[in-house]
Amino acid sequence: MRVLKIKPEIHKFQNFGDFAKEFNIGKGDFVITNEFIYEPFMKQLNLEADFMFQEKFGVGEPSDEMINNIMSEIRGKDYKRVIAVGGGSIIDISKLLVLKDSGNCVDLFERTVPLIKEKELIIVPTTCGTGSEVTNISIAEIKSKHTKMGLAADELLADYAVLIPELVKGLPYKFFVTSSVDALIHAVESFVSPKSNPFTELFSMKAVELIIKGYMEIVEKGEDYRLEILEDFVVGSNYAGVAFGNTGVGAVHALSYPLGGTYHVPHGEANYQFFIEVFKYYYKLNPTGKIKQINKLIADIIGSDESNVYEELGKLLNNLLSLKPLREYGMKQEETELFTDSVIKTQQRLLVNNYVPLDRQDILNIYTSLY
Repeated sequence: MRVLKIKPEIHKFQNFGDFAKEFNIGKGDFVITNEFIYEPFMKQLNLEADFMFQEKFGVGEPSDEMINNIMSEIRGKDYKRVIAVGGGSIIDISKLLVLKDSGNCVDLFERTVPLIKEKELIIVPTTCGTGSEVTNISIAEIKSKHTKMGLAADELLADYAVLIPELVKGLPYKFFVTSSVDALIHAVESFVSPKSNPFTELFSMKAVELIIKGYMEIVEKGEDYRLEILEDFVVGSNYAGVAFGNTGVGAVHALSYPLGGTYHVPHGEANYQFFIEVFKYYYKLNPTGKIKQINKLIADIIGSDESNVYEELGKLLNNLLSLKPLREYGMKQEETELFTDSVIKTQQRLLVNNYVPLDRQDILNIYTSLY
């Protein structure tokens, strides 16, 4: 039984210029990024690669329309490497661009065409949340289905993952929090997954430690202090990515997808809405399994009793970003039922990774309690 796989080579640099020089970025390379990242970090290097800015095709998280338009734009170009420099959206898009062009990315998500990798992929994350640089997963909003879909396949794995903490400095505070909370959730969901093992647990636990300790310092010293400890969050996110890339994530992510897909709530923020409530539910259903271990780890870090660890963790996170009722995003009462059925129908890929199985009533109860 395979217990751990880390496919990309992982590299770390102090600045983008050192990375560009070592990787000899130039003709034949396609770089997908944002202009606000390109201007301060890449423009002055005068690289001969072709650059594309995601925002040319729309704002926010990737949709099937956005991806198809980008695929159309580069169709027929003979690129050898795709280099993604950005957050989760750019990384998710880039993973699809290395595959043989299907004409419509929905075919890839629905696996109605073979997945054939044709280009090398280099990923440089500029947030501290997705861990996507080391996972085989791409997620997009499929507008025709009013939800998000994920594609998980080894053909999506990067060949190289490159960490450059300098690139995260420009991340606004709210996005820093929502992206890093996403990494924390990756680590915790991975730890309690039925697929976890002593190897993945090492990465999960270290990620939890780095991120929560960092949060405590930020609460104590102010939001600007995050700039002093960015490397902890970039590395912690990477550790969490290694963990969940091998084990998968579960109900927190599954329940967040209809909210994100319908009301365009950013991925990390949507996950945050469900994190504490899902784990309270898990603990109620089975308090003696692996959840007891992760509860003790978190309680030891934040200095609380295990009996009220979720309340104390919730307080810490709420000091960084306020938790809102789902109705404040525009969600309607009747959508508690609709979202429940959507999750059961479209997110079995994630639900199989739950700490304990959740039936329809369980999922409905979680939506209702948060509404």
